[in-house]
Amino acid sequence: MKQYNVGIIGATGMVGQRFATLLENHPWFNVKVLAASPRSAGQTYEEAAGSRWKMAVPMPASMKDMVLMDATGDIEKIAGMVDFCFCAVDMKKDEIKALEEAYAKAECPIVSNNSAHRFTPDVPMVVPEINPEHIEIIKAQRQRLGTKRGFIAVKSNCSIQSYVPALHPLRKFGLKNVLACTYQAISGA
Repeated sequence: MKQYNVGIIGATGMVGQRFATLLENHPWFNVKVLAASPRSAGQTYEEAAGSRWKMAVPMPASMKDMVLMDATGDIEKIAGMVDFCFCAVDMKKDEIKALEEAYAKAECPIVSNNSAHRFTPDVPMVVPEINPEHIEIIKAQRQRLGTKRGFIAVKSNCSIQSYVPALHPLRKFGLKNVLACTYQAISGA
């Protein structure tokens, strides 16, 4: 099976840390790049995130000594090292949009965990079990951005991606209303 070389943009934050734990020893993905803010660039992952590590499991041993790259200053270099990047930066929405588009224009596909592009008309928000055909809009996005390989795709928010795949098949039985409660503000705090 082919393994894809991937990067984690925003690796030192909580979502970036979660990506690191999920991608450790993954059969499809080889984490090749960890990137964060300029103040963390040049440090090892352990130096930059070690004291702020929030996950219940230890920092992946394979990533501890990886030297962080500058997520904003090393875009071209990062794009040349990976097949695509997962993006989980903690920035203002307009800054996230500009950053993700810069990666796409550098021909680096971005799978974004951020909400900044969720309402950009030509950026697909895909829940694979429900709307895989939305990937087709990437052709229009590439035309707008002038790219051949680069694009941005976003995931839905955490709560939607957890319950919608379970509810979707129930629609054929006449499901009309659902009451869902989330406690995202608590987990985010």
